[in-house]
Amino acid sequence: MAELPEDSNASLNSALEATAAILPWLAKPKKLRYAPELNARWIAACQRMNLAWVERHGDGLSDFRPALFALYSLTLETADGDCLRLGEALASASDRLEEEQTSPRVIAALSACIECLTEADGLEHPNFAERAQHFAQRLESCASANDNGERSAIIDRLFVAETLERLERMHDALAALPPDSETLLIETDELIQHAEHLALFGIVHSARQLMQTLNQAHIHQSLESETIRAHVLRQLTGIRQQTVTVNS
Repeated sequence: MAELPEDSNASLNSALEATAAILPWLAKPKKLRYAPELNARWIAACQRMNLAWVERHGDGLSDFRPALFALYSLTLETADGDCLRLGEALASASDRLEEEQTSPRVIAALSACIECLTEADGLEHPNFAERAQHFAQRLESCASANDNGERSAIIDRLFVAETLERLERMHDALAALPPDSETLLIETDELIQHAEHLALFGIVHSARQLMQTLNQAHIHQSLESETIRAHVLRQLTGIRQQTVTVNS
């Protein structure tokens, strides 16, 4: 093998020395803002609240309230202004759940906030402060809004038309060879968000079940199985039947 010219060797050695000097800085752990034990409890409290929120259609708010108060107590421990404001905003918005007909805006804001709080880094997420400020402001706005949460017939018709188009795209993705699992997951996630916004909880529940099926199929790469595809097709058909009754 031919040897590298002397100047090339010098350049290579210089680059290696520079890289070696940088590596210790790259490996240096980020300074934590909170005690690891506190952050671990925060993550567990957020996961508990998310589970209670997802299952509220079956168990009501009996589990959600204690989970919310547990998280609220941790906002006090942080002694952080953004955390405290977020805790107050969550508590105020959740009070609107006691209304006979809760505003879809409140439901959507709580859903988005609670889901975002399940990030694995918890309080140490690099964008935590910005997210806490954003959701606190959104929840405060929803909690103070004087609306009755009624949907208009026009919004219902738009939702039905958009969802039927979405379901067609999902049928095409399922029929592709191989099936397009990424498109199926994205479309299902967007359907859940839109149905949550309009408080169409029957569709939300069915779409979440579909999401569980798709996630498992994606993990195990089993969507090409005729049995799995037939199961997904039945779920899509059920969601379509629910959708066409929204504005009937």
